[in-house]
Amino acid sequence: MALLASAFDLPAGRLLALDLGQARTGVAVCDELGLLATPLTVLRRRATRAADFAEIAALVQRERAVGVLMGLPVNAPRGDAADADDEGAQARWARRYGGRLARALPVPAAFWDETFSTVEAARLAAERGARGAGGRKEIDALAAAVILSDFLEARRARGPA
Repeated sequence: MALLASAFDLPAGRLLALDLGQARTGVAVCDELGLLATPLTVLRRRATRAADFAEIAALVQRERAVGVLMGLPVNAPRGDAADADDEGAQARWARRYGGRLARALPVPAAFWDETFSTVEAARLAAERGARGAGGRKEIDALAAAVILSDFLEARRARGPA
């Protein structure tokens, strides 16, 4: 559909969040009121982008999401990452991949700064006692939930548009 300039332009309602990775993508979802972000699953990258995009689009439909929030690894203060200037190779890859993904989705999508989300997810996983490969997968889904939680908190703090 469309890649929005600001995550704050995403519609209110159930959102899907993605912690994009070159091997795996962590996925989280929030409730219809945008109060609680929950880790959902981890998707292994497919042989083609088209297969990745189809799997994510199917998740959007299954979860009845009204928008998709994609993590963007920038080296800037936390917040809306749409106009961050300081980007590394991973951020450039995420922008390219996410931009293509947005065009394949049935709902609007936007980026959100994911700085420290994996660190926070690893801390949460350690508190839960996650270990090994299963722990790494859990961290990816938890990172998506951290990204979504951060956005929902910022949206609430911002108040109605």
